[in-house]
Amino acid sequence: MPRRSPCASCPYRQNVPSGIWHPDEYAKLARYDGPTHEQAAVAVFSCHQGDGDVCAGWLGHRDPADLLAVRIGVVSGDLDPSCAEYTTDVPLFESGAAAAAHGCRDIPAPGVDAQAAIGKIVRTRQIAGNPVTS
Repeated sequence: MPRRSPCASCPYRQNVPSGIWHPDEYAKLARYDGPTHEQAAVAVFSCHQGDGDVCAGWLGHRDPADLLAVRIGVVSGDLDPSCAEYTTDVPLFESGAAAAAHGCRDIPAPGVDAQAAIGKIVRTRQIAGNPVTS
């Protein structure tokens, strides 16, 4: 199941500071941008919070029924069918490539807001016992 809304540090959110995730995380986003039949990424994109939820920003940045991973997940029973109909009012980047370009911009020197977001993510993952790898 997806979260009700993209989390505060979702790389697809337009209001998330640049530079909070590792470049490898941003590189994953564009793999879901092409037409359904051209998408190489068939893995469901999970929330960066590490709680096992489906990333709501990923589902909401385009029609989720156009995501090959969603189609496969629903058919296999790994995803709830509601994922294929997910929508959000949260402003999201129109593509993974656009989200990645924004996110990567400040990686060399994250601003104050990005540093605060990174600190919050690290603390949240430590409390939950999840690894801090990105």
